[in-house]
Amino acid sequence: MLEVTFDFNNAVNTIYPVILKDQQEMILIDCGYPHFLPLIQRAAEAKGMDLGKLTKIVITHHDFDHMGALAECKSAYPNLEIISSGGEEKYISGKEKSLRLQQAEALYDSLPESEKAAAENFQELLRSITPVAVDLRVKDHELLPWCGGTEIIATPGHMPGHISLYVKACKTLIAGDALVIENDELGMANPQYTLDMAEAKNSIRKLLTYEIEKIICYHGGIFTGNCQASLQKMFGK
Repeated sequence: MLEVTFDFNNAVNTIYPVILKDQQEMILIDCGYPHFLPLIQRAAEAKGMDLGKLTKIVITHHDFDHMGALAECKSAYPNLEIISSGGEEKYISGKEKSLRLQQAEALYDSLPESEKAAAENFQELLRSITPVAVDLRVKDHELLPWCGGTEIIATPGHMPGHISLYVKACKTLIAGDALVIENDELGMANPQYTLDMAEAKNSIRKLLTYEIEKIICYHGGIFTGNCQASLQKMFGK
């Protein structure tokens, strides 16, 4: 897990991309906001890793904080293979307009005048994200050989094509934005940014079928408490 700390809106924030590494592959899961490549490089160096050895990048979904630096990464490391779900590929590659941008545009007219300037800036930020072609589209339950076996899990809700990854050997879930950690507690992603809450809850139910001992959330870091009980708690069980 990489720890990438930065200032955002006059507050200190941290995101937690993940690197999977074995003898054949070095795979980055999500790559941060636009212009974050230097921050990610330094975070990797702090863990004793050289991003120049990256072979692949997996994008869990096309939000700008997860793929904002993708074009920079591809430019710096042209041989990288870019991987996503089929549902997210059309947005990452720019074939269709970002769903987050569509959401922002749809909400704009309902905003008070005092919030419209900030909303326009946010829309411009989303439009500025450079699309990148996806080389490999993965599907639900696809098992990849990385780190002794890594399973792709479709976890729609936050975005319709959102994926998480389950590393079987260490019983670790890389959750992307399917889950967050706030105040040391595991929770669901912010409803304001989750396009389909019913689907998001169904995805959590699906995760209950896995033997998970550790969860890495892009927003929040590592959760090592009772994962099963914490997931069940979201349904009042």
